[in-house]
Amino acid sequence: MSNKLVLIDGNSIIYRAFFALPLLNNDKGVYTNAVYGFTTMLLRMIEEEKPTHMLVAFDAGKTTFRHDTYKEYKGGRQKTPPELSEQFPLLKEVLDAFSIPHYELDNYEADDIIGTLSKQVEENGWEVTVISGDKDLLQLVSDHVTVSLTKKGISDVERYTPAFLKEKMEITQEQIIDLKALMGDNSDNIPGVPGVGEKTAVKLLKQFHTLENVYDHLEDVSGKKLKEKLATHKEEAFMSKELVTINRSSPITIKPDDVIYNGYAQDKVRAIFTELGFQSLLTRIQGSEEDKPMENPEQHPPIEFSILEEVNDDLFTGEEALIVEMLEENYHQASIQGFSIVNEEAAYFLPKDIAIQSSQFQSWLRNSSMKKFVFDAKKTFVSLSRANMHIEGIAFDMLLASYLINPSENNHDIPAISHRLGRTDVYLDDEVYGKGAKRKIPEQPVFREHVVRKATMLYELKPQMEKQLEENEQYELFKELEMPLALILGEMEHTGVLVDTKRLEEMRNDLKNRLAELEKEVHELAGEEFNLNSPKQLGPILFEKLGLPVIKKTKTGYSTAADVLEQLQDEHEIIPKLLLYRQLGKLQSTYIEGLLKVVDEKTDKIHTRFNQALTQTGRLSSIEPNLQNIPIRLEEGRKIRQAFIPAQKDWVMFAADYSQIELRVLAHIARDEKLMTAFKQEKDIHTQTAMDVFHVNKEEVSANMRRQAKAVNFGIVYGISDYGLSQNLGITRKEAKQFINRYFESYPGVKIYMDEIVQEAKHKGYVSTIMNRRRYLPDITSRNFNQRSFAERTAMNTPIQGSAADIIKKAMIDLHGKLEEEQLQARILLQVHDELILEAPQSEVETLKEIVPAIMEHTVDLNVPLKVDYAYGDSWFDAK
Repeated sequence: MSNKLVLIDGNSIIYRAFFALPLLNNDKGVYTNAVYGFTTMLLRMIEEEKPTHMLVAFDAGKTTFRHDTYKEYKGGRQKTPPELSEQFPLLKEVLDAFSIPHYELDNYEADDIIGTLSKQVEENGWEVTVISGDKDLLQLVSDHVTVSLTKKGISDVERYTPAFLKEKMEITQEQIIDLKALMGDNSDNIPGVPGVGEKTAVKLLKQFHTLENVYDHLEDVSGKKLKEKLATHKEEAFMSKELVTINRSSPITIKPDDVIYNGYAQDKVRAIFTELGFQSLLTRIQGSEEDKPMENPEQHPPIEFSILEEVNDDLFTGEEALIVEMLEENYHQASIQGFSIVNEEAAYFLPKDIAIQSSQFQSWLRNSSMKKFVFDAKKTFVSLSRANMHIEGIAFDMLLASYLINPSENNHDIPAISHRLGRTDVYLDDEVYGKGAKRKIPEQPVFREHVVRKATMLYELKPQMEKQLEENEQYELFKELEMPLALILGEMEHTGVLVDTKRLEEMRNDLKNRLAELEKEVHELAGEEFNLNSPKQLGPILFEKLGLPVIKKTKTGYSTAADVLEQLQDEHEIIPKLLLYRQLGKLQSTYIEGLLKVVDEKTDKIHTRFNQALTQTGRLSSIEPNLQNIPIRLEEGRKIRQAFIPAQKDWVMFAADYSQIELRVLAHIARDEKLMTAFKQEKDIHTQTAMDVFHVNKEEVSANMRRQAKAVNFGIVYGISDYGLSQNLGITRKEAKQFINRYFESYPGVKIYMDEIVQEAKHKGYVSTIMNRRRYLPDITSRNFNQRSFAERTAMNTPIQGSAADIIKKAMIDLHGKLEEEQLQARILLQVHDELILEAPQSEVETLKEIVPAIMEHTVDLNVPLKVDYAYGDSWFDAK
């Protein structure tokens, strides 16, 4: 098999990916769009090129040997946006997971590394593919070296061989250097000969072949002005040639044998994709290996336990670890497979059938004086409730303890926690049961022992974890907030929310008709019928028949992606209709159909699952369905909430949400006088900020000014950069920077807070919320600028977001207690962002109008008042 080396210009490709894709971030708030784009290209390239050797080359720094020749080399470039800088370390982690070498060399550029290594191997007859967005690399093209240049974005690539280069540009690869010398390069601040563009440069080279020959025969150049320009700028032309010439004899230490590529290990790539949230790419790397449960697991040190055939009161000591074992992740549908009970005297496995029939077991469960240590109190509560059993007396939740001790960990199951705490005598669940849809119970002896081992870990590690919580001053947060909340969330999940499936079906039909109307309107505007969902058919209609400007091309034709269509909105009336068609199509397929799929057939209710131990800020999220994501920008999206209705006749939905809670928390934490005064005087904070930023009176604040001020306000909370704000508002980075500077001038306390919290994080290694929730920031003192910048932004944001999460969690506990104290039938159904949704009899509404805002507004004592808005109606939509 012949050797094939693929060389990737790392800086060029990641830059192109960053600007080609909208800003994306994963659930930890880490920006990932550039890495996602790069990785997409990488997977495609590995499939197509099938390399035997690979290397990604990076620029080592801003200064190279070329600056010795010309100090202004690359001098006009804008500073790299921090949202991109932060992604370089992530990209290198991805490359490491793929086992792809990467390399940089002080004082040299990636081009020089690529040029030197390609020269070494092509002399030995290797085949080389270079991937970049930089035309300078075309000088490397040869019979053995193909240069694949990305065009717009990174999905469309042109492969330059000597023949294609000659056909495309009418010059040879040897003439690329002379072409650049004559025409210069604005992106690299290479002067060339002013006034000489690509067309003129090509014409000169076709006539004279080389730069030197142009100047040797200057009198033969046609055109007086061109001749004068060439003569005047001879020095710049030859300097430019020196600058653009790739050094193919760079002192690289990496050798061809160092860049052998044998493919990647799926587990490593799967792990990094999971961490970064690349769900769509995960499906691309699934191999043929089946994830099977262990048939004959190697035995750990023997563990003694009894299999119970009956339960008696002597079994319990009053402090037991209890494991309720299920296979499926969705415990609203899964069935219990068995139980384990462990205390200081013995360990037991309790078969499901015996547990269900045992009055002693169920009596113990209900006895609140008998302490139970569990893993995932919410899951335990719901799974037992579904089996008509009720549990009281939960005194410890291993999942929540682990989450609070370090929320940045990805895995909080019992084996993973045990391994982190130095105990390796328990298998991972995936090793025993398999993964995903292939999970199944192994032979009973293996299954029973595994469940008992987990209960044993839970019992034995509880004191160690409680001690850690106490040392972190988090025990109160654990006992008084997270654990009580877990049971409230369990009640909410088990109760569920009633869905009017007929209304959803009506919406589906309405959307179907609306989509048909839009399709007809688009066909009329296009003058012919075609498949709106086919880019291959849509592209020629828009860019050939209607003559719209081409924004981006792909491998298969014209790009009709959303970002392309958005840029063309004002070009033709067909575009807004196409965008609306896509939005409504997604609404129908993702949300209407998605909700109908998860409605319980027996009860017509949705039982979403709240993730209490997922986000690093402490915020709740939900899955199956994700209620946080129901779109509200389109009227049709908002109307989906009409389908969420009370479970009983003459009941209403009652919604209450915090107004601008994160900005109020910011005012409290930063103690900025002006910000606090604005909230105390109940001013509109966005109007106030507009007045301060634009230096105008209240009457002069336009709707657009307020919109921009709102973006600044919320952007500051998320540590936004000038680049991020410029993207949000469609303004220049310079204008965005001015906005941010004026904001800090107006609210100096906020700037002081942000500076101080970063210093505190560097000193402690973590930041805390008002209730001592921690987020560790190991990169806060990193020597790597990009990693440190992200950690600093996180340090500023987490205390704000996390404290807001603490507040709404405490409000849920306080409100739940008040509803029970007043013996009301009203109950909390959902929590979505800063909003609580209840259902209640119509007769209790007047009481709720008093109780709910009072509880929520006074759940904590801040330096500024909390404000709660509420409404009620026949559906969630009507209550908003």
